[in-house]
Amino acid sequence: MKNQPSLLRLWSRLWPQITFKRRCQLGIIFTLMMLASVAEVISIGTILPFLAVLTAPQQVFDHPYLQSAIGFLGIESPKQLLLPLTMGFCLAVVVAALMRLLLLWTQTRFSHAIGADFSISIYRRTLYQPYAVHVGRNSSEIIAAISSKAHEVVHSTIIPVLTLISSFVLLAFTLSALMTIESTVALSAFLGFGSIYALVAFVTKKRLLIDSQRINKESIQVYKALQEGLGGIRDVLLDGSQPTYCEIYRRADLPLRRAQANIQILGSGPRFVIESFGMVLMAILALSLAGQSDGIMGSIPVLGALALGAQRILPVLQQSYVAWTAIRGGQASLQDALLLLEQPLPSFADDISTPPIRFINNISLTDLSFQYSSNLPCVLTGINLNIVKGARVGFIGTTGGGKSTLLDVLMGLLQPTSGHISIDGQIISLKNVRAWQSHIAHVPQAIFLSDTTISENIAFGVPVGQIDITRVKLAAEKAQIAETIESWPGGYDTRVGERGVRLSGGQRQRIGIARALYKQADVIIFDEATSALDNETEEAVMQSIDSLGNDLTILMIAHRLSTLKKCTLIVDLRKGRLVRVGTYTQLIDPGTQEFPGDS
Repeated sequence: MKNQPSLLRLWSRLWPQITFKRRCQLGIIFTLMMLASVAEVISIGTILPFLAVLTAPQQVFDHPYLQSAIGFLGIESPKQLLLPLTMGFCLAVVVAALMRLLLLWTQTRFSHAIGADFSISIYRRTLYQPYAVHVGRNSSEIIAAISSKAHEVVHSTIIPVLTLISSFVLLAFTLSALMTIESTVALSAFLGFGSIYALVAFVTKKRLLIDSQRINKESIQVYKALQEGLGGIRDVLLDGSQPTYCEIYRRADLPLRRAQANIQILGSGPRFVIESFGMVLMAILALSLAGQSDGIMGSIPVLGALALGAQRILPVLQQSYVAWTAIRGGQASLQDALLLLEQPLPSFADDISTPPIRFINNISLTDLSFQYSSNLPCVLTGINLNIVKGARVGFIGTTGGGKSTLLDVLMGLLQPTSGHISIDGQIISLKNVRAWQSHIAHVPQAIFLSDTTISENIAFGVPVGQIDITRVKLAAEKAQIAETIESWPGGYDTRVGERGVRLSGGQRQRIGIARALYKQADVIIFDEATSALDNETEEAVMQSIDSLGNDLTILMIAHRLSTLKKCTLIVDLRKGRLVRVGTYTQLIDPGTQEFPGDS
């Protein structure tokens, strides 16, 4: 079992994540807790005169503290006390119930509002993490964290903590009221019930932590099994590997359900023992009071008040214990959620818009090197390269030579380990990387298409109400796909299906180009964007690229020579080093029509 920070340490880290608005709302909830507790005490207090007037009305009528009230109400006989005291008792009970209902409603709404805050914050902070962080993460774990961790924090931390606090406040007020009626019995009952719960909590502490870690681990595995099985459904169906993925899912889901069941059993189990213990205690108390001088009739008000108090105390103690088991059961999930909530945000995260930096002349790479971590070899070493605006630059080299990594560095997705990139002499850093990225559009080999309309996919990331359809059509025309789109019955409102399954490879690529053009970027990067296409489709896509105009700077990685024929500059990378730079005619071997030394 791995080491876990203490709950107090985790809660101290959680508090800064709660906004000022939510903290003010928390103050209102604490006020409601106090009012609800006072209402509970009043409801317990009113049962004494109510039961007394039923059993001994004359004693109540003669009580000196009630004479002013009796005179004010014009009551002339003991029997006339029954109606106002009954009404007072009923009113107190109803008000107490309504106050607890209001508290429950407020606490629940507040808890889920905080949950929404946390979920949004986790998603936002995750999206703003550097590309290198995303590369090193398992997407299943992140999806599980965003979709479930915030939910688990609500149900295993926020709601239980509020329940625990309100239970303690209510318990303190209720116990104080019972102490005024029968201090010895009230204190003995509280200590007896409380000791049992404390003992059970101590015994189950380690088991709850183990189950908490199991829930945290297996919930991620469940998401992973779902994502991999459904994400690769074509291969699953083709290979007949459904039993394999069902078994992976079963091995994750079954332990998860068992751990959840364990926590639920440990939370609810003590209640039955405590209730039976309370009934035995009340029977012993009744037997003891019956032997006193005024007999059982004189003891009924005291027994009634204690019974009502026990009816309040026992659920509160049980509620507190269930809340504690939920907190312990969610400890591992809380720790994971905090790690995501504490992800740093870049300085530009709160900028509504970042104006692009000046780019008129050239992109310059100076002694640029990159490695993913200090214990790994350099992927790029000492790269020096000058790219003028409007150039068509092709990148070639052996697999693993650093081509894609170099483009990622050029796009500002990865920060150089040493050296730098400068745009018209201005060095790109974390402070101005967004201003540089506003110039760039990326067309990868696998174009991501969401299950929305063509226009929404071309204007990817733009709210539907803000899409400029004229701009969408112009981008489609330049990408040479407008005619195809307009031939479909739905036109630009045609839905593409999940991941663009209803489109051909060439259509997906040209939509990717149209997306880049809609962005109005002046640097477009093609990372093996045509390598998965057949020759005819690739030629059509390349015609789209060639027709884009000389004002655009195009950088592309490609394996086919035909893709690079119209490049003004070709860069050869091998083992992270730049070995050759020249034009297509300078680097190609006329006898073989291949790049010498390429493989």
